[in-house]
Amino acid sequence: MRFGIVILPQEPWASARAKWVRAEQLGFDHAWTYDHLSWRSLADEPWGATIPTLVAAASVTSTIRLGTFVSSPNFRHPVPFAKEVATLDDVAGGRMLVGIGSGGTGFDSTVLGQPTLTPGQRHARFVEFIEQLDELLRFETPGSGGITRRGEWFESVGARMVGTPAQLPRVPFVIAANGPKGLGVVVRHATAWVSTGPEGVTGDELWAAIAGLVERLDDAATAAGRDPATIDRHLSLDSGGLYSLSSAAAFEDAVGRAAALGFTDVIAHWPRAEGIYAGSEDVLVEVASRLPRLRSPHGLP
Repeated sequence: MRFGIVILPQEPWASARAKWVRAEQLGFDHAWTYDHLSWRSLADEPWGATIPTLVAAASVTSTIRLGTFVSSPNFRHPVPFAKEVATLDDVAGGRMLVGIGSGGTGFDSTVLGQPTLTPGQRHARFVEFIEQLDELLRFETPGSGGITRRGEWFESVGARMVGTPAQLPRVPFVIAANGPKGLGVVVRHATAWVSTGPEGVTGDELWAAIAGLVERLDDAATAAGRDPATIDRHLSLDSGGLYSLSSAAAFEDAVGRAAALGFTDVIAHWPRAEGIYAGSEDVLVEVASRLPRLRSPHGLP
């Protein structure tokens, strides 16, 4: 089991810096920040940009992996985003993970004056975004004339990248999906799958629903001829009305349930002073002290 922590981009770097450094010191395997222009109940609060935040985090850490949680085509184009990701991965020395989703229907989907898309349109855009990003991030041959693609949603004409990728064949994709079509994208393109579970479900019903999603992923991989074991599985623990860092016991219980379902990675949120994800940093430190034991299946409750 590997452990991740989400640090929301809400503080000036002068104070946020300490959290990213501390995440590495506490022994977390990966640290993430949301890739939104604003987010739900925090829309009227301070909110920084994702890529600059991660570049800054890369400059003050050396071992922890860094990721977007999650990027989407709601306000991104594959060409500039691929350039940013490749540069960030170079700065980080090959520690970048790219979480990617289809893009929700909230703030990010309307802030640029975008039209409202149907679920089918959002999926088609998602597939095209992933396919173009996949190709762009593998690009390493200068003088080839670049990459030209004309799709329904995105175009690139002679796009160039930054040189040899820091990770080969490219930065790993951690793709968010719950539905059958989205899981098909995971099987085709992802190093890892990430899920928060279905919305509106809580308690034991949530864990049963997550178990169903795991089974659907395994079935989709098998049907596509891919070994399901080659797909890492990340679970965000802070959904379904539960905050995993409300106590060390709650965290251990959630980790145990995730491990039983075959998840390789779990992700929690750094405690905030109030509102969503409100909690105590003392609990975070206590949980971190237990990570060496929890990494082993024999150390789980």
